[in-house]
Amino acid sequence: MSDDVVVSQVGRALRPMMWQDSEQIRRVLETAYNEVLEKRMHGMPVLNAELSVQAVGFSRFSEDWLGVLLTPWFMNLLLLPRPDSRWRELPPGTKSEFHFPYGVFEFTLANEAQLGPYARCSLFSPMFQFENQAAALAAAQAALQGLLISGAPRNVSRRDLLRGAIGKGNR
Repeated sequence: MSDDVVVSQVGRALRPMMWQDSEQIRRVLETAYNEVLEKRMHGMPVLNAELSVQAVGFSRFSEDWLGVLLTPWFMNLLLLPRPDSRWRELPPGTKSEFHFPYGVFEFTLANEAQLGPYARCSLFSPMFQFENQAAALAAAQAALQGLLISGAPRNVSRRDLLRGAIGKGNR
């Protein structure tokens, strides 16, 4: 375990992670979720064996870090809090709306021992529609790029975002 977070004997984060840069985020997320894959998901029928854990495109957005976490069992948008994030103290399971150039999306707050608090918005689960890592990565990058495009239609749907409907006359 790295020195990036202090964890108690029962596995709960004693203090929230202090996210510093995209490389630290990639390293911590991929390490934590590879451990989840090995210890909690091994042998589960929802795994796409052609996929691996990958943190995609994390960068600062507003007061948080935004990116996509790709695993063999899900693809989620993730928000990782910075010290001044207003939502970081809310309890896990809380639903919260976050505003992006494309529109408003509902995220569920969570807490993983190695990460501390974070917010997630499901894009795909399970992941069987992806033939390989390259296809899943392309979808993750397109979703992230689409989320940050302004001039969204009034009724935002994740389905349109993921199908690439934005920018094709559907505004």
